[in-house]
Amino acid sequence: MESKPTLEDLIGIEYAKLGFFREVQEKIAELHASNLELARRQREIQAILNGITDVMAVVSMDLQVVSVNHVLRDVFGEAEPEGKRCYQVFRQVSQPCTDCPVITAIETNHVCRRLCIFPVAGKNRHFEITASPLLNCDGDVCNVLVLKRDVTLEKEYQAKYYMAEKMATVGVLAAGVAHEINNPLTAISGFAEGLKRRLPKLKDRAAPDVFQDFNEYIGIILKECERCQEIVQTLLTFGRHKSSEFTPVNLNTLVIDTFKLLRHHLKLFPEHVLTMELNESLPLIYGDASQLKQVILNLILNALDAVRAKGAVAIRTSPLNDIWVGLAVEDTGCGIHNQHIDKLFEPFFTTKPVGKGIGVGLSTCYNIVQSHGGEIVVSSEEGQGSLFLVKLPRKGGPW
Repeated sequence: MESKPTLEDLIGIEYAKLGFFREVQEKIAELHASNLELARRQREIQAILNGITDVMAVVSMDLQVVSVNHVLRDVFGEAEPEGKRCYQVFRQVSQPCTDCPVITAIETNHVCRRLCIFPVAGKNRHFEITASPLLNCDGDVCNVLVLKRDVTLEKEYQAKYYMAEKMATVGVLAAGVAHEINNPLTAISGFAEGLKRRLPKLKDRAAPDVFQDFNEYIGIILKECERCQEIVQTLLTFGRHKSSEFTPVNLNTLVIDTFKLLRHHLKLFPEHVLTMELNESLPLIYGDASQLKQVILNLILNALDAVRAKGAVAIRTSPLNDIWVGLAVEDTGCGIHNQHIDKLFEPFFTTKPVGKGIGVGLSTCYNIVQSHGGEIVVSSEEGQGSLFLVKLPRKGGPW
């Protein structure tokens, strides 16, 4: 016969059960504490990431966004970017970007840095992008940390500073040129005037053809001296920095004055490459004459570069309506590719070869026109030509 369990046996079994339950409770408490600590660390890490002022995202090997900081959500307006492809979040396109820094970082297993310009919320932004590979315990790339630093304002200030330096240098150079050239010009024109006064005394002594030649030569000397003085004066006006308030100016006068600066440059192009259609009843505008000449000069030079040896450039002024006055610079040159239209007014963006331009001309034009309460509208077709329309508020307008 089997013996029945004694009281001591029953107590031992219950004691064992109590010990087991106690151990389970301790493990649960440890796990709960561990989970709380893990959650605290996650919140701490997220707070650190959210404290980063740059756009930050962790991207997987297949270009899927794994995690982001709040700056990315704010800048790109994405409430739930996780799970989407990085090019969908950053560029709103359906395929990977050309020369993608993330792909380069994955392929090379090295940090990749890029400077890129692309539209965000309807405005072109300049980003400094850093893609850093994240390695697993085996030393293989598992994810990529992407940091995007918005340097748009910095680039704009750099462009303004560069242009301010350039204009200051032009002003100093113009003053030096005026001082050095005006003295010999004064002497040349003075002696030419003296010869002109004495010509009648030689009329009866010299042969008629010799007298006629002398008279013509002296007239040419005086005319060219006057033209040189006009060029120097125009250059001084162009390079001089004015801190005074805007004054009433006539766009037609500014176009004509700017054209004088280009007379020598136009000799490199076919005859009549540049035509002007200036509206005689053009209303006045308020503005800084020297700054607006800079806009006109830049637009004309860009148009001439676009036509090169072929094509033509037309400058037109006209009242657009009761508010705006328009200045149009149109060329039949090479045109602008569609993907470059949005980047034209970004600092340091240029489609010219190295050494031909640094990309501050149009950005400076944009800033000047904006400071005058106006805007620049661009339309272009590659291979057909371009049209730059500057709209400025007329004198007495609402601006």
